[in-house]
Amino acid sequence: MTSPSANQASYPYQNEPAWSKSEKAIARRAFDAALGRELHEVIQRAKQMANEIQQSSNLWDLERYLTERRKEIDRKYNFRGSRLPDVLGKLLYENRLGEEDLRGLREEKMKSIRSFAQFLRDGAA
Repeated sequence: MTSPSANQASYPYQNEPAWSKSEKAIARRAFDAALGRELHEVIQRAKQMANEIQQSSNLWDLERYLTERRKEIDRKYNFRGSRLPDVLGKLLYENRLGEEDLRGLREEKMKSIRSFAQFLRDGAA
């Protein structure tokens, strides 16, 4: 038999609520939709920039833009359970998804997501 301290040590996020399969599916749909919309914006901007290329320096501006956006998106979109409330909160704050996209999540998770979005709003003010 294992002691409670051994179980606690095996999982580093003891205060984190567990995500049910249905909640993960809801979160994944919202996450993927937000990512798709953001990537669509990047594609549209890249096409615009490519159409405006007149000289070689414009080409490198496009490359720099794409590299910066890729890094930003890679940092932002992290579907790990321990980071998910913050990721969804940031997407809510940025209006990349709405609360209706998260309908079906338990209130404790919505509270955490809303709280992080509010924290970002307060920090931006």
